[in-house]
Parts: sequence; structure tokens; C-alpha cells
Amino acid sequence: MNYFIGAAIGEETRVLLTLFIMLAAAKFMAELFERLRQPAVAGEIMAGILIGPSLLNLAAPTEITSILAEIGVIFLLFNVGLETRPAAIFKVGKSAAIVAVLGVVLPFGAGWLLMIAWGSTTVESLFVGTALVATSVGITARVLSAMGLLDAPTARIILGAAVIDDILGLLVLAVVSSMAAGTVNYVEILTTAALAIGFTIFIAVVAAPVVTRVAPRADRLRSGHGMFILGLILCLGLSVAAAFIGVAAIIGSFLAGMALAEASEDHPNMHRQINGVTEFLVPFFLVNIGMQLRLDVFRSSSVVVLCVLVTLVAVATKLFGCGLGAINLGIRRAAQVGMGMVPRGEVGIIVAQIGLSLAVIGPELYGVVLFMAVATTLIAPPFLKILYATEPAAQAEIGPADAGGIVASEDLCNIG
Repeated sequence: MNYFIGAAIGEETRVLLTLFIMLAAAKFMAELFERLRQPAVAGEIMAGILIGPSLLNLAAPTEITSILAEIGVIFLLFNVGLETRPAAIFKVGKSAAIVAVLGVVLPFGAGWLLMIAWGSTTVESLFVGTALVATSVGITARVLSAMGLLDAPTARIILGAAVIDDILGLLVLAVVSSMAAGTVNYVEILTTAALAIGFTIFIAVVAAPVVTRVAPRADRLRSGHGMFILGLILCLGLSVAAAFIGVAAIIGSFLAGMALAEASEDHPNMHRQINGVTEFLVPFFLVNIGMQLRLDVFRSSSVVVLCVLVTLVAVATKLFGCGLGAINLGIRRAAQVGMGMVPRGEVGIIVAQIGLSLAVIGPELYGVVLFMAVATTLIAPPFLKILYATEPAAQAEIGPADAGGIVASEDLCNIG
């Protein structure tokens, strides 16, 4: 794997050492960034860049780290769902839908036009536009959770828009991938759309009330920790169901948490247990994003220029497009929504990997999309912290940190 890990070390030890390096680096950089009054999430992504193949080469992305990263973001969104009542999402449904649509149309169109002007092929341009459509709500959710703002009106709009955004992005990716393969299967695309929309509505409208009524019976389990066990089963079960019908597994985990939101209010132990699992797993998700970035593709000045242009378009189109959808809330809150939709994270990386596997984009363009995905993920958290600084919950969380330099340990345990 790298020069620090000799061939004499067994595979199991090699895996454990990689996980140790990832977790230790993530927590060290998170603490450093907190002391610098910057979001910990940015520090954890920077830890991945630092220990990854491009710099120190202490660890590299593998199938195991990718699986842990996926599980980490699944539990992160499940935890976010536990703090989100379905009624709260329904209240902002119209605004969330407008934000999501604008957050798909503007980035896709601008990305496509930029690449056409750059001289790329139509299919290459479409794939870059599709990568700009993506939104990694896990990054925004972690920042807002750390600030105690998941119940803020704009946070609910961001979460609702992210669910719709994922469905729309899935359809765009399906169309573009079909075009790259030479044919467009409209029946398959429409079927996927119907399943995705139906699944989301069913869980939010039908399943959530049923779970609220049935969940208290979990306390009767003689093995103990009934609600925690129910939560784990529901989280993983709906994640699998979501992936099976074609949407991201994190949408299923978010809906699972939302279905349990009301029932879990009387079970603080469950929240503490889920927080513990999340705090362990989420750093692997964030560090894995950083490790994906390869700096060797940026030797060409033209590639560097394209990286900057694509990143600027990625930030501007989400900020102004999604912000426009929430402009009725005022400029500052519209900016909160826009910036909350900026991170592309692992979703943008997945789109790039699909394009590379279909041989429609080369290593350089893959590197450009990868750079954009990581850069937008790093750019958003500091600005979110600034934009939400005047919110009451933010002041309550940030106050002690500003006074003492770091967030109290009790608060850190509740990040997730």
C-alpha cells in the first residue's frame, strides 16, 4: 500500500493500521481546525488529502475504506433524520422543490456551456454538467448539526431540497449515461423515477405514522436497547431498499431517521448510542473524500485553469440558483440555503467515476471533477458558519467555543 507498511504485515493488520491512521488524522485535524475556529469537517477532509497518496502516502482509498465511508454517511443522515419531523419537511415542501429544481437546472446548464466553450465533446460536457448537479447533504448536515441548527427553517429546506435533488440528479445521470452508451431507455428512466418518488412519499406519509405507533413496543425486548436495535434495523433496511430502487442509500437512511423522529423523543439513550456510532464512522467518510484527490493530474496549467473555472461555476450556480428559490426568506437566509447546497462531496466523485468507467471522460477531466467535488466540500463549511452565526442556536453553540478556544467535550459528543 505504501512504504510505511511492509509486506511482512498481514492483511488484517494492514487494514487496522489504515483505519487507525485515518481516524487519528481526522480527529487531530478536527481539533486543530476547531482551535482555529474553523469547521471540524473541513479539517477531517484536509486530513484525507494530507495522509493520502498525493502527499504523505500513509493511507489510500480501498474497497474497505469506501465501504466504511458509505456506512458513515448512512448513519450521519440517519442521525439527521432523527432530528427532523416529517411535518417540518412538509411545511417547506414547496420552497424545497423550487430550490431543488433551480439547483439542478442552473448547474447542469452552466457546466455544459462551460465545457462546450472549452472545446470538450458533447458527452464530456454533459457528464461535467451532471457532476455539478450533485449535492452532498451529509457535509452540510454535519456542520448544521454541530451548530445545533438542524431545526432552523433554512436547514429543513436544505434537507427537503436535497432529497428532491437526489431524485432529479439520478434521472439526469440515467439519461446522460444512456446517451453515452448510445441509447436512451425511457421506460427504465420513468420506472426509476416513479419508484423513487413513490418510495419517498410512502415512507414520509404512510410508514412514519406507523413506526411512531409501533416503536414503543421495542422497549419490551428482553435483550435491552430495543429502540436502538429498531433504529439500526430500520436505518440499514431502508438504505438497502433505497439503493435497490435506484436512489442513494443515504436517502433511505434519512427517511428511516425521520420515520423514528417522534418516537425517539422519549428515548435520549438511543440518541446517545447513535451519536457514538456516528462519531466513530463519519470521519472515515470525510477522510475518504480527501484521499480521493490526486494532485498529479494538475501538472498542466490548462487543467489548473479548468479546475478553477469549474469550481467557480459549481459554487456560483448552487449559491445563486438555490438561493433564488428561497429569496422570499430574505437575502441572508437565501444565501444560507444556497451555500448549504454547494458541497458535491462523494456524490460528485461517483458521477466522475461512472464517466471514467464508461470511457467518456479521461483522467484529466476526471481529476477536474474530483478537484471540484473536494473544493466545494471544503469551501461551504466556513461560509455556512459565517452565514448562520446570527442564528440563536448558533450563538449558543459558538459562544463557549469563542470564549475557550474549542467546543466543550460534551458538545463534541453531540455532533453528528
